[in-house]
Amino acid sequence: MSCQDYHLSRRRMLGATAATAGATFLGMPVRDLMSAAEPRKATAEHVILFWLDGGISHIDTWDPKPGRPTQGDFNPIKTSVDGIDIAEIFPQLAKQMHHAALVRSIAGTNGDHGRARYELQTSYNQAGNLVHPGIGSIIANETNAIGDLPSYISISGNAPRSGYLGQSCEAYFVGRPGERDPYLAFPEGIHAARGNKRMEILTRMNARQSAAMGVPDMKATETALGDAVSLMQSPALRAFDLEKEDPSMLARYGETEFGRGALLARRLVQTGVRFVQVNRGGFDNHSTIFPAMRNHGAVMDPALASLIEDLAADGLLSKTLVVVLSEFGRTPRVNNNAGRDHWARVFSMMLAGGGVRGGHLVGASDEDGVDPAERPVGVADIHATICHALGVDHTREVWTPLGRPVTLVRPGASPVTELFA
Repeated sequence: MSCQDYHLSRRRMLGATAATAGATFLGMPVRDLMSAAEPRKATAEHVILFWLDGGISHIDTWDPKPGRPTQGDFNPIKTSVDGIDIAEIFPQLAKQMHHAALVRSIAGTNGDHGRARYELQTSYNQAGNLVHPGIGSIIANETNAIGDLPSYISISGNAPRSGYLGQSCEAYFVGRPGERDPYLAFPEGIHAARGNKRMEILTRMNARQSAAMGVPDMKATETALGDAVSLMQSPALRAFDLEKEDPSMLARYGETEFGRGALLARRLVQTGVRFVQVNRGGFDNHSTIFPAMRNHGAVMDPALASLIEDLAADGLLSKTLVVVLSEFGRTPRVNNNAGRDHWARVFSMMLAGGGVRGGHLVGASDEDGVDPAERPVGVADIHATICHALGVDHTREVWTPLGRPVTLVRPGASPVTELFA
């Protein structure tokens, strides 16, 4: 059941009509229309999105500019793919580049953190009267749940809201990876039988109140409570317990919050979670950017490299799309404070797995990293690409509670099909 099962989509309407033999719609056989609308076969079942908040420098990571005035302090290093170099702060990740692809020509439109963050996470520009769902909520809505854990989990930071897709598509929040969630256990002194009895009473009270009032907020509360109770009783909660993980594995990923988040993301997709978002901030480096980026590299490099290597070894990389993304890049010119400022005109992202062609480049920026030089990729195209990998029709219309039809991804978006074999 999707988050929006109570809405009638065009496809559901056609499906109901097609149940009648020989049915037509606008003079065309409905079964032919249904066949033509079938989504592409998915190449991915899961997504792990590493959201790097603050705007990561494309020149100091995925798109180095050696010998140019914009180069900065870092040299490029060779990777496991001839012709693809990345910044020296990622030596371990460079060895996994045959599993990964880079898009170096994202053409953004917003240089403000809030507006850019909203667009990069939802594909839409902010609107005063409508909250659009983040891509994780869209995937949770459009794919069937696997297992007992929530379909959408956010680690070490808040994910975008589910907007008009409703409470069932909100992300389950993990504050610090590996720490026990106090809200998923009864308080000390309350044994399971007594706690379960209290939950049954609360559920009945909420149901009566919701039936009497009939307001969306009460229904959302019922949904959240039901999900929480199911999760409390699930053996799948063991996936969150990193204390039983092999210490050598924790050391490989790095004894950092980001490293533990990457390791937890792997464990979660192993249990069937559809979309995991791992958050890291600290990239708004208007001053002293190069020491900051060296520190970021020391944390991110072992985590990302180990994750990709382990997913490949387990056979999970082929069905898990790994995405590393930020809201924009940073100015090619280094400012007077040895930092870089906001830059949306061109920036980069990394992808791996989920049907993506390893060792592949899409697009290019110009010689100084100022503008796209080849194959500009729009922000909404990123969302269409993620949907494409999971077999989701990004053009599908859903209906807001006020009866307004909205497509899942902003109209005009197209998946970057060159990324896929």
